[in-house]
Amino acid sequence: MSPEEWTYLVVLLISIPIGFLFKKAGPGLKRWGAAGVGLGLTLFTCGPHTLHSLITILGTWALIQAQPCSCHALALAWTFSYLLFFRALSLLGLPTPTPFTNAVQLLLTLKLVSLASEVQDLHLAQRKEMASGFSKGPTLGLLPDVPSLMETLSYSYCYVGILTGECACAQPCLHAPRHRRLSPLSTRILPLQGAVPSLRPLLRRAWPAPLFGLLFLLSSHLFPLEAVREDAFYARPLPARLFYMIPVFFAFRMRFYVAWIAAECGCIAAGFGAYPVAAKARAGGGPTLQCPPPSSPEKAASVEYDYETIRNIDCYGTDFCVRVRDGMRYWNMTVQWWLAQYVYKSAPARSYVLRSAWTMLLSAYWHGLHPGYYLSFLTIPLCLAAEARLESALRGRLSPGGQKAWDWVHWFLKMRAYDYMCMGFVLLSLGDTVRYWASVYFCMHILALAALLLGLALGGGGPGRRKAAPAPSAATLAPEKLREE
Repeated sequence: MSPEEWTYLVVLLISIPIGFLFKKAGPGLKRWGAAGVGLGLTLFTCGPHTLHSLITILGTWALIQAQPCSCHALALAWTFSYLLFFRALSLLGLPTPTPFTNAVQLLLTLKLVSLASEVQDLHLAQRKEMASGFSKGPTLGLLPDVPSLMETLSYSYCYVGILTGECACAQPCLHAPRHRRLSPLSTRILPLQGAVPSLRPLLRRAWPAPLFGLLFLLSSHLFPLEAVREDAFYARPLPARLFYMIPVFFAFRMRFYVAWIAAECGCIAAGFGAYPVAAKARAGGGPTLQCPPPSSPEKAASVEYDYETIRNIDCYGTDFCVRVRDGMRYWNMTVQWWLAQYVYKSAPARSYVLRSAWTMLLSAYWHGLHPGYYLSFLTIPLCLAAEARLESALRGRLSPGGQKAWDWVHWFLKMRAYDYMCMGFVLLSLGDTVRYWASVYFCMHILALAALLLGLALGGGGPGRRKAAPAPSAATLAPEKLREE
């Protein structure tokens, strides 16, 4: 592991005991203390490059104040434009930011666009109320008012999610009791927060992380990525070159599993993202149903809570789901929710595949300017179209046993597709990515194209026109008891 990776891990681990302290603190200390810790971590890891985050925050706040009725699109344009400037600093002869600054800037972009969207929704709702002449009362999903500059700063620099995506779509320091994505760090949301469990859910979530960490260290040591960049690698036989992408993607998954689980544990320790099970919270989106707060300690003790709001990874689902489409939903779940909410729904196309291509293009841009990101992300729509067409054409015609065999083959090919695309994501450069893919004869591209053409020839429908056959699931491949939780 690099020094930056060790620092990143230490920051995530430190956030866990800090979370337990803030959970017991008063509302003022929670808001400003959490922001102070986040700002301190930003200054420690980013140094003077913290100025980039401050400029982004102030610019977004100014747009919200000036144009609340259209601030969502303006904030999206502003933050994504600043990302381009941010990544071109070295070309302009300016100091290159640290990797931590890049992480802060990425997640701040998501948080500020979410905030602008919520303010716009509030403004439009207020205009409708004024036009109708009466107030409908509190609405699930709306802010109570437009946040001030200090509230925007405290939200932006809250230590929960400052370096990870668990609260990319949340608003941890704006204390709106009815907001669908607000943090339970505010006692106005959970007035009896002592009844909200933290330790047991944290231990239940954290237990696989040490194993994943050991597997990452072992696999990255035995199969280093740098070997793929050496000429000697391409003298190996084709089966060896094909196999190598499997442990590379395995190490990639284990690394992110550890980071995201640690980040989730930091949220759980603070009580961040805890909502009653009856609220049916979803990753990134928060509760979908309104649940009144408990009126007494006795009732509070009987309420069951979950932390689905800040759940960022389903390790079992990622590894054992059948489809490429489902694999996307289980990976980086809060950021996937953000992309679906703010990019996919507003895509300039109606086709699922074209919308997915637009979303993947902006996702690649959000990640960076390296060609490997674009090569990998833009391969996903091809795989989505291929699996949808072929599955629609053939799977429903098979017997139950045949469908089970189909799901196993589909799962195997799904994992190989992600292995293949991961190589572009980690190799980054155009030359290294194309060189590796060429060494395995662009096998997944060719296979996906062949599956797409076969599906079209057999009359298979697209993702939006699937037949009502039972959908394959992770449960068909492994027992439910293997789940982490």
